[in-house]
Amino acid sequence: MLYLGCPMWGLKTWAGNFFPAGSKQRDFLSLYSRRLNTVEGNTTFYALPDIATLERWRDETPPGFKFCLKFPQIISHRKRLKNCEAETGEFLDRLERLARADRCGPAFLQLPPTFSAAHLRSLIAYLASLPRDFRYVVEPRHADFFDGSEHETQFDELLRRHNLARCIFDTTALFSLPKDRSEDVAVAQDKKPRFPARHTRTGAFAFVRFVGPPEVTANHAWLEAWAARVADWLAAGDDVFFFLHNPDDTRSPEMARLLHALVSAHYAVPALPAWDASSALAPKQASLFD
Repeated sequence: MLYLGCPMWGLKTWAGNFFPAGSKQRDFLSLYSRRLNTVEGNTTFYALPDIATLERWRDETPPGFKFCLKFPQIISHRKRLKNCEAETGEFLDRLERLARADRCGPAFLQLPPTFSAAHLRSLIAYLASLPRDFRYVVEPRHADFFDGSEHETQFDELLRRHNLARCIFDTTALFSLPKDRSEDVAVAQDKKPRFPARHTRTGAFAFVRFVGPPEVTANHAWLEAWAARVADWLAAGDDVFFFLHNPDDTRSPEMARLLHALVSAHYAVPALPAWDASSALAPKQASLFD
């Protein structure tokens, strides 16, 4: 299955193009989930949703839609994977509730930029403690894991042993732009990591985060290369989760549609639902969601 998504499910700037003109914020999740079939759940990095919120997410999305929730920052950044059993238990409870409703995608552990090879022992112990009931993704953000050294090899082998995916975070297109291109580009370049693109697969599924230029057409060459790789993974029977980012994310849905078209040229994937900006709240479901 090809899962395409954005870093969030609602921007006001999507009304009138990705969403119907005049759409209300309370309807954004329902609209989004009937146009794309996954989303990065970055909100859980800051705070866990209560049960009522999870039930609302379930009710507003179609079966098979996947929330890819990020591990809370208290686990990854504040406690740095140590002495966080209670917090991890709460997070796993949220995953279980989504899984029962067929809404749980891979859970996403983003390591702090200061989490180096010197801290691998903490990661080894933490990953060993996680139940295998869910799929997990780990995103490194330290140079030790991008230098081709034994440290990177150890990191990748650790993920392979547990059948976890290494998050493939590709910012090369973003950093191909001059920093003075625009304020949005400069801010994005300041916030995003700049490391060589990796295509390393360590798990039974792929998880890609791509950050590109603001203009959709400027992403064509970059996404064409990705489309061929994604098609190969799909042909091998693997699920692919692919998230599209740009500096302010206004055009991220259009980037997702471009990638879908490019993948379709290599491998038969179900059609996307129509994105008619004048359409009703729930456009006709396509088999992308089946």
